[in-house]
Amino acid sequence: MERRWLRVLRTPLGAGAAALCGLVLVLAVVAPLVWGAAAEAVDTADILAGPSSEHWAGTDNLGRDILARVLVATRLSIGLALAATAIAVLVGLLLGSAPYLLGRRAGRLMTAIVNAAVAFPGLLLALFFAVVFGLGARGAVLAIGLAGAPSFARLTHALVANLAARDFVAAARIAGVGRLRVLFRHILPNVAEPLAVNATIGAGTVLLSFAGLSFLGLGVQSPDYDWGRLLYEGVSALYVNPMAALAPGAAVLLAGLAFNLLGESVAKGLGSPTLRGGPPPAPSADGDSRRAPAGEDARDDVEAADPDVVLDVRDLEVTVPGPRGAIRPVRGVSFTVRRGEAVGVVGESGSGKSLTALAVTRLVADSGHVEATRLRLLGDDLRGADTPRRRRLLGTSLAMVFQDPMTSLNPTRRIGGQLAEVASHHLGMPRREAMSRAEDRLGAVGIPDVGRRARQYPHEFSGGMRQRAMIGMGLMGSPRLIVADEPTTALDVTVQQQVLDLLATIRGDDAVGLVLISHDVTVVGEVCDRVLVMYAGRIVEDLPTSELATGARHPYTRALVAAVPDMETDIDEPLATIPGRPVDPAELPAGCAYAARCPLADARCRAEDPPLVADPGGRRVACWHAGEPLPGGTAEHPADELVETP
Repeated sequence: MERRWLRVLRTPLGAGAAALCGLVLVLAVVAPLVWGAAAEAVDTADILAGPSSEHWAGTDNLGRDILARVLVATRLSIGLALAATAIAVLVGLLLGSAPYLLGRRAGRLMTAIVNAAVAFPGLLLALFFAVVFGLGARGAVLAIGLAGAPSFARLTHALVANLAARDFVAAARIAGVGRLRVLFRHILPNVAEPLAVNATIGAGTVLLSFAGLSFLGLGVQSPDYDWGRLLYEGVSALYVNPMAALAPGAAVLLAGLAFNLLGESVAKGLGSPTLRGGPPPAPSADGDSRRAPAGEDARDDVEAADPDVVLDVRDLEVTVPGPRGAIRPVRGVSFTVRRGEAVGVVGESGSGKSLTALAVTRLVADSGHVEATRLRLLGDDLRGADTPRRRRLLGTSLAMVFQDPMTSLNPTRRIGGQLAEVASHHLGMPRREAMSRAEDRLGAVGIPDVGRRARQYPHEFSGGMRQRAMIGMGLMGSPRLIVADEPTTALDVTVQQQVLDLLATIRGDDAVGLVLISHDVTVVGEVCDRVLVMYAGRIVEDLPTSELATGARHPYTRALVAAVPDMETDIDEPLATIPGRPVDPAELPAGCAYAARCPLADARCRAEDPPLVADPGGRRVACWHAGEPLPGGTAEHPADELVETP
């Protein structure tokens, strides 16, 4: 970060603007000491004199040197402008962060208020607040500061909302860190740069605004004076001595130009922040809920009482708002994970895999609504209001490994400190002991030279090491369940295998349950004991991975397996694909969602949605034609008939 700022100052624009700002700040400090006496010396014999060798800018109506007064006024002008800028930034930070801290309803109200304030011209707001707070420097500082706060609030809100959706914030939440601490430890440090850029640019605008209020008689009052006050006094003698008005006007122009140029050069060097859209839409209630078949009640009750069950999910529903009403991207998902069991979740993009994992880990955004008949981790109910006990349970017994390790770790904090925070927050370890624990966990996941690595930042780690560090963060407690959402997507093949081997080792050593979400059916087949196949927000088949290649009964499962090339695939032929496209969760058709792509579909499939039915062996499938031979083939050899080639 320091190098980036130095790079800005090495550009001609940055160096010139910094030098000009430095000159202004030096004048603010030394001018009253050097020219203070000359600025206050009254000479009634030399009133309203023009420029001369003795008085370069002439004198005012009491014979005081105008140039000396302009130089001395630098301190008050710059000081008041910086104070107003500080108020604008501070209030803007509070208002912009409030939606994240207050929750959805209160946050939407706060956002609406800020948007309404932004709609008003800043000058009108400043004049309004100036009347409210009264004449004088104090009232003007408050007026301009509060008038500039809405724009900073909107910028802060956009930046905070963007970062709140990042994986490293979600990781902090799953670790049980409160919203206020997440805001100050993980979010605000990452928005400091763009806010500093805008504050620098805003300081020049605030300086001009303050001079304008003083010029109108609403700012600094006599006997004090700033550049705006001197400009007000100089206008009355404009035709006698134009320099009386030009000198303070030039000072305002140069100082404002210095701050603006510095802000622009910093923005070009560091990158300007981009405002995103408004607040997230409000969630809508959805009364429709899918229930499991009555025949599964007894089995689920037995599973709920089984001490080996780590995760028990029943009738999981996730509802999110859409442009035309509520959308259910996850519909009636039920499954269990036992100690030491690895369960894979596969399906095309948009099938609801990741959202199911987020719902289980209680990380669905505030705009989403999660419902379930049963949602238990180690026997504890995860439904209902958030409590310290539940946060501790999630932070120590559940580990979440996200898809992109670069966004899963806070880029402004050292790796060791991020891991140590989990131990400090949940296990009550002192700082030194927590750091020792962090180094131990980094070593446990295969990171060499942990003492040095713990002091490095995420960008100094390779992709595989970052993913290992994320797994190490999950191991800071005593996790009984690891939820890995596409943990190998951004890694090369060799590193993918290393990460998968690490997860398998952790699972085998401590009997940890594993939920592995992946697009790759082959990976799931190698790592997991059981696989859940999802389509259009539902589980359409649940079967052992040993039967994935030859015993799959749902046409969609067979299509997924057939679409994966192997060593026997003819390289001269186009790769096989599943015909059609996945359905839009906002436009689910009647009947089976896969009917439009299925070669076995008939009128019943297009009219009735098949239930997820279990057989005596525990396998589940949702299909009216489960296991039937495909046109031109058999149920045991379905691959070529279920896919099309481009």
